Amino acid sequence: MLVAQKFSNLRWGSIAQWWLVFLAALLPLVLLVDALLANRLGADPAKTIVDELGTWALIFLWLTLAITPARRLFNWRKPLLFRRMLGLYAFFYAVLHLVSVGTFILGWRADLIVREVTERPYVIAGFVAFLLLMPLAVTSTRGWQTRLGPKWRSLHRLVYPASVLVLLHFVWLIRASYAEALLYGLLLAFLLGIRLYYTRNWRTR
Repeated sequence: MLVAQKFSNLRWGSIAQWWLVFLAALLPLVLLVDALLANRLGADPAKTIVDELGTWALIFLWLTLAITPARRLFNWRKPLLFRRMLGLYAFFYAVLHLVSVGTFILGWRADLIVREVTERPYVIAGFVAFLLLMPLAVTSTRGWQTRLGPKWRSLHRLVYPASVLVLLHFVWLIRASYAEALLYGLLLAFLLGIRLYYTRNWRTR
């Protein structure tokens, strides 16, 4: 009886944590919508919306990449429960970023979209990153993991080139200070470097 009660408490505790992370990840969008309705987005609300959504897509992608290094360095296993969710949130904010660009910047004009995607390097980098993340979002379920078998892990390594392209997209958009981009770049270098280090050690062994 005590064992069953303890198991039930753990289960409900995990569910509560899952919902807490889920709702916390929605908070940036809620705050952005609230700021829009309250007319607090500054002189260029469209640009603010586009920039904020893109930045949060990057942040959630970096958080997803940080989970495995956190497990290896600090033996934190709990965040593994939220890796898929955070990855899907990264894609979710990337979709909103793309939609906001199409809506507020390009007006869904086919000629402008074609020109942007074919001529501007920062747009090309961001769009290719989005295309790389798309199959990862689609195949993130356990069902797809079972169907693909070993190929699933190989497919999801696309997150690494995607993250580099996201960083390039971010850097090429900067018009003033590069401090924020430098921070994101150092974090990405650390996260990918940790993976490379452990991969080489594992192959050596």
